[in-house]
Amino acid sequence: MVPGYENPSLPIPDGYLKAVRLAGERGARMVAVCTGVFALAASGMLDGKTATTHWQYTDQLRTTYPEADVAENRLFVEDGAILTSAGAGSGIDACLHVIHSDFGTTVADDVTKEVVSSAARSANEPQYMDVPSPPRAGLQATREWVIENIGSSLTVQRMADHSRLSRRTFIRHFVRETGMPPMHWVARQRILGARRLLESSDWSVERIAGATGFGTAANFRNIFRREVGVTPTAYRKSHGPSSSDNDSASTPTVRL
Repeated sequence: MVPGYENPSLPIPDGYLKAVRLAGERGARMVAVCTGVFALAASGMLDGKTATTHWQYTDQLRTTYPEADVAENRLFVEDGAILTSAGAGSGIDACLHVIHSDFGTTVADDVTKEVVSSAARSANEPQYMDVPSPPRAGLQATREWVIENIGSSLTVQRMADHSRLSRRTFIRHFVRETGMPPMHWVARQRILGARRLLESSDWSVERIAGATGFGTAANFRNIFRREVGVTPTAYRKSHGPSSSDNDSASTPTVRL
């Protein structure tokens, strides 16, 4: 972990830079929070890598270390074993992302409760909006309703009707509150729900597909692999309660 520090223009002691380089050479995962990214860049660890930092310092980072590809307005960026984040709040998101990647959704959920934090935001969410945002609880009731009915057929119009807003107004408010379009958010909730079931239950892939709104097992497998990078079977083997293969055509029955 490389914390942020007050003045990223100040030179960094050689001993610190050596420690960072040695950690990188041995393959350690490295997470830099806010201006801590300048220490990684000064050590050469960001040469040819994509990184981000607090919006106030992106231009300075790009000018001082042109070897790094600086991403604008991102909460955090993961490039191989290196994660860089914006401000202190997005540093929490980056750390929760690491826990989520290594130990799964259920463990990450427990950690968010322990530190009294909301679930980790996506890396692609912006640091800031160009228009004022309404209170984040504005559409909370509708979001809770979606999660309670995640297995049903959900559309933007159904969500707009629940919120008692016109479709256009609903979409505008939803994007302001969540940083993403409604159906993108719904897809994310379905993936999260599926991960939790793969980690904590022995339900078949068919049953999980139905419970989380993916419809068929084939559709679930395709979307899950596209979004998570592995099949449901591989994910369950890594994070589930057992190594049983529930993603097999030879076991189509639902196990309770």
